[in-house]
Amino acid sequence: MTQIFHIASRADWLEAMRTGRYTTSTRGRTLAEEGFIHASSREQVQPVFDRYYADAAEPLVLLRIDAERLTSPVREEQVGEATYPHIFGAINTDAVVDVQPLDELGAVSA
Repeated sequence: MTQIFHIASRADWLEAMRTGRYTTSTRGRTLAEEGFIHASSREQVQPVFDRYYADAAEPLVLLRIDAERLTSPVREEQVGEATYPHIFGAINTDAVVDVQPLDELGAVSA
């Protein structure tokens, strides 16, 4: 199983559970606006949280996604000096194999 991760607001995830599709690209941007959903490797989660979500006032969750179960294509793309997985379409909720709450410090257990 190839795992990738996405930080989501709890409200966006609850809406996805209702509809069966997750369509938020990143904080404040939809899939339609961005063209893909930002994701990361396990090692990239904390730096992404620190850079983009540390000041979030809403509850956040970490989605652990089985990339092989996604119905949308995933491509590794260069962003600065690193590569990140980008999901080119909605995340089907049955590809999400775990949802973990993030605390205000973004602490994530392995």
